[in-house]
Amino acid sequence: MLTNKKVVVTGGTGSLGHALVRRLLSGACGTPRQITVFSRDEAKQHAMRLAYQRRNAATDEVIYHNFERVLRFQIGDVRDYHSVCAVLRDADVVVNAAALKQVPTCEYFPFEAVQTNIGGAANIVRAIREHRLPVETVVGVSTDKACKPVNVMGMTKAVQERIFIQAQLECPATRFACVRYGNVLATRGSVVPLFQEQIRNGGPVTITTTAMTRFLLSLDQAVDTIVGALREAYGGEIYIPRLPSARVVELAEVLIGDRPIETRITGIRPGEKVHEVLVSEEEAHRTITRGDYYVITPMLPELHLPMHDAPTLDGEYNSGHDVMDKSELEALLRQQRLLVEDYARQAEAVLL
Repeated sequence: MLTNKKVVVTGGTGSLGHALVRRLLSGACGTPRQITVFSRDEAKQHAMRLAYQRRNAATDEVIYHNFERVLRFQIGDVRDYHSVCAVLRDADVVVNAAALKQVPTCEYFPFEAVQTNIGGAANIVRAIREHRLPVETVVGVSTDKACKPVNVMGMTKAVQERIFIQAQLECPATRFACVRYGNVLATRGSVVPLFQEQIRNGGPVTITTTAMTRFLLSLDQAVDTIVGALREAYGGEIYIPRLPSARVVELAEVLIGDRPIETRITGIRPGEKVHEVLVSEEEAHRTITRGDYYVITPMLPELHLPMHDAPTLDGEYNSGHDVMDKSELEALLRQQRLLVEDYARQAEAVLL
């Protein structure tokens, strides 16, 4: 699928970027000619470069011959049109993972979220359109918060989806698709690392409301969704994994186990939903099933394809619909090695 292709991953130094790059280098999607990690943080790029060169430390010479390697790093910012043009000049495939994604941060700095989440997507489309770049596929990484958004992060991601979908009309030679999914287990800023840290410090574990549920998926499943879109999506579609969900209070209880640790209800935070939504009621009538995914077909009539399958859903798809019981949740966390004792063993292994 990606053999001999040049792939650009914007925001590639994040948790998702690391996982995606590992998958691309594994050969599971073919053998890319080049993978470019495009981001603005030189320290994170340096750390990632060392990790992939299997070096614990190095001085500046580690960057030499960067542009001759299969995995290369390029400093730039999706907010800056000219640096986007430069990195996309020879690209075949682009995965846009660059984002401001912390809900409170986006609430306090909304225009910063606009510039990254909306402006960055617009710059990618503009570069392809104005320079007639031969980019074959662009996949935008979205979030469940983009569906019926109630916070700035979700609002900006919802607009990002629309920008990429509408781009299919302006740049018909390029295929634009999006992926939308929920809480990725163990990534920076997610609830599991927060609970683990609170447990290691003896508590309390803070829970916003006992009714809250969240979709749960692993980093590998997030990458699977991107690969699924790369492999099968038609222009303008949004790919959504079918996921289990959990009550957040039970997630905390499983992580705590039999430890004498208090839980404390703090109240729902600004911009939070009780249940996250991946497909809205308005999108349900144009949502079909393809393999392991729900696929939202485009709203724009110019992008409609004959629907060979009947719509899958008769209402919205939210995290309150398929909630795991505690035994299923514990099994999932054990499978992902996310119980506190698993983390403790991993930490000891690193120290040894």
